[in-house]
Amino acid sequence: MKIEYKVLWLDDQIDVFIEDEYVEKVKSHLEEEGFNANVITVSKPDEFFSQLNDSIDLILTDYNMAEKNGAQIVEEVRNKSIFTEILFYTAKADLRSLDKIDRITFLQTDKVSGSTHHEKVVEKAISLIDLTIKKFQNIVVMRGMIMHETSSLDAQSMEILKSYLNCKEKGCIECANKKRCKPISDSIFGKLEQQFNEKKEDVSKLKEKSNLRKLIKDNFLFSADYKIEALSKILQSLKIKDFSSDYKTEIITIRNKFAHAILEKDEKTGREYFKHGEDGITFDEDFCKTIRKNINKHKQNLDDLQSKI
Repeated sequence: MKIEYKVLWLDDQIDVFIEDEYVEKVKSHLEEEGFNANVITVSKPDEFFSQLNDSIDLILTDYNMAEKNGAQIVEEVRNKSIFTEILFYTAKADLRSLDKIDRITFLQTDKVSGSTHHEKVVEKAISLIDLTIKKFQNIVVMRGMIMHETSSLDAQSMEILKSYLNCKEKGCIECANKKRCKPISDSIFGKLEQQFNEKKEDVSKLKEKSNLRKLIKDNFLFSADYKIEALSKILQSLKIKDFSSDYKTEIITIRNKFAHAILEKDEKTGREYFKHGEDGITFDEDFCKTIRKNINKHKQNLDDLQSKI
């Protein structure tokens, strides 16, 4: 599972779904679940197939359209070896002829009472979204996705730092903009010098006590803390709201704890979850949803910052 959830929606009257904010309702539901919602809407089959690929998580399509009907659409989709979940909906046609095709859900809205055709389609789409999320939301898979996405943010923050400093391959010796670089380098090197002095004393004390256990817990040199420090200085210099502290708390710290959390299982319910022993943090489905939201938030923060450099 990835942080982006893509829906491809084909309907020759898609404008009605857009104008009445039904598409927005689907997006909002995905965002509430902590995903980056990408709902691609098209009104013609050729537009649909130009957007179709195996990165799509869910396909929504009307059965009755002027150019092609739903049976022709699904046949072409499956012929391309794309086995994405599909929701077919109609207010008129009989869909029983398609009921043997794998991973397809059918909705005949004239047989459902209590709401309009468009409302019924969106309700069913959201229900199917929840089902697809649940299918792939194994807690072990979620850890892999979160570790991947947070590492991508970390790499992006380093690219921002490099772009800001505008350094050549040889490094900061030939920095193209020393005035820009100096506040950050002064801060980082100053803290490094201070930390080296402190570490020298600490190492001597630990050596006297042969305290190897404490020593091996000490991550040093240009750790994540220094990246956060540099990010903070860049934000301050550009007069952008400093989100570095939140980034450290919500992304870096959580990633590090998740990486070392232990998989546990509730013997009564069979439910699996990760637990970080020292703090007693439980990485369950609800907490993973919060983490996904924070990843999206800080991805947007970094994208906005990168666009200003």
